Amino acid sequence: MNNNRQEVLKKVAVTHRANLQKNLQHRLEVARSQGDENLVRLLEAEANYIS
Repeated sequence: MNNNRQEVLKKVAVTHRANLQKNLQHRLEVARSQGDENLVRLLEAEANYIS
């Protein structure tokens, strides 16, 4: 039972991280398309933080 719970928690963590990265990538694309260099720098810093 405990091993199953740990596996589920690991999968949730992996999925959560993937979702964060996907969302961040989208935000970066939008910021770049709008020419918002300040936001791009902030989002790149955030990407470095979560990697």
